[in-house]
Amino acid sequence: MNCLLDGTIPPSSGLSSSSALVCCAGLVTLRANGKTLSKVELAEICTKSERYIGTEGGGMDQSISFLAEEGAAKLIKFSPLRATDVRLPSGAAFVIANSCVEMNKAATSHYNIRVMECRLATKVILEFHTVCRKLHLLSKSKGLDWEKMLRLHDVQIKLGVSLEEMLTIVEEVLHPEPYSAEEICKCLGISLEELRSQILSQNTQDVSTFKLYQRAKHVYSEAARVLEFKKICSEAPANALQLLGELMNQSYISCREMYECSCPELDRLVDICLQFGAIGSRLTGAGWGGCTVSMVPTDKLNAFLEDVRKAYYQSDVQRLALEKNSLFATKPGRGALVFVEA
Repeated sequence: MNCLLDGTIPPSSGLSSSSALVCCAGLVTLRANGKTLSKVELAEICTKSERYIGTEGGGMDQSISFLAEEGAAKLIKFSPLRATDVRLPSGAAFVIANSCVEMNKAATSHYNIRVMECRLATKVILEFHTVCRKLHLLSKSKGLDWEKMLRLHDVQIKLGVSLEEMLTIVEEVLHPEPYSAEEICKCLGISLEELRSQILSQNTQDVSTFKLYQRAKHVYSEAARVLEFKKICSEAPANALQLLGELMNQSYISCREMYECSCPELDRLVDICLQFGAIGSRLTGAGWGGCTVSMVPTDKLNAFLEDVRKAYYQSDVQRLALEKNSLFATKPGRGALVFVEA
């Protein structure tokens, strides 16, 4: 099978360029071999495939690559994978702005450290009964075993509590100070060798401290913001755009302060976007570089693009060289397709 690849997505920019490549490869391979799979099956296979490079990624990028539909955002849920249309309010456009700082997830441990911190928070929340006896009794009565739990979402589902209740549990069970590897081992009743061989990924073996409280708080609060975003879109109040913009701003603050996946360039770019009229602005993708996404009133779009271009790109020679594919308005489009010559 001979393939020619081309694309316009800037690499390592938080716009899912690697997932786009994997999904394209999966779709083309199926086509070339005369095979068919559902979009859901293909998304799940591509998600698993991408982990072979060592990145402990989720499935959001691959899922939207196949399940996207023109004119609608998607609320994506897993186990099992399903997607629900979310109709966005009129009167605003989403603008992508590239910070021009590249972040290669596969070449660094930043991303996997966050995944491991969330995984460890999952296990410690279930095990740490001394601070929260009620949670301990509930977890034991429901047959929960931290050894089998990998995701913070799993804890919430198994306990049968709301996201708001999970945030309360995080406050009661986890402390804001970083956990040492030794403290985590003590909490879980395992050795340092077991921690490294059974829980940590290959490129996080030497990490000595983990911020469990901050990561768990971000994950649960971000999930709550996603559901609130959908609710606002469904109810469509008169001030919907302002409410959605505030959720985006809250999300960015949490990414920067609780998940700590921003960088100085992203911070500056978000500030510039808000300064020149964005209702809300946040980073997108894994972080530590890449792009921001901003919600901008349509009647201010042209002026916004020109102002951001001058303030962020034309002031720097390197950014100016990358400007062509770095700043643009966008809207929801269709997912991956095979175009066949008639």
